[in-house]
Amino acid sequence: MALSDELTKLAELRGSGSLTEEEFTRAKERLLHSEQARPSDPVLSAVNAFKRSRNDRWFGGVCGGLARSTGMDAWVWRLIFTALFICAGAGLLLYVLLWLFVPSE
Repeated sequence: MALSDELTKLAELRGSGSLTEEEFTRAKERLLHSEQARPSDPVLSAVNAFKRSRNDRWFGGVCGGLARSTGMDAWVWRLIFTALFICAGAGLLLYVLLWLFVPSE
């Protein structure tokens, strides 16, 4: 619902007597401040849109999903995870965590 629609609903509730003037003011402030708090950062939207790939996958689709999100090829991500795995196993741990916690397409 758009901000203008929500503000109109609040005004209607105040007009019908369902909301007091104080409640209306608090609800209006909450609506206006929540709109300002929403980030429009492209990095944050890319992180929120990150999903594991169903098409470009060897094991869990993590590298395919990272490739689609970042624009790099999947083989580059596979190479990065392999290099991290060789360095104390961090690549395997990171891959498994992403496999468990990132939703699939």
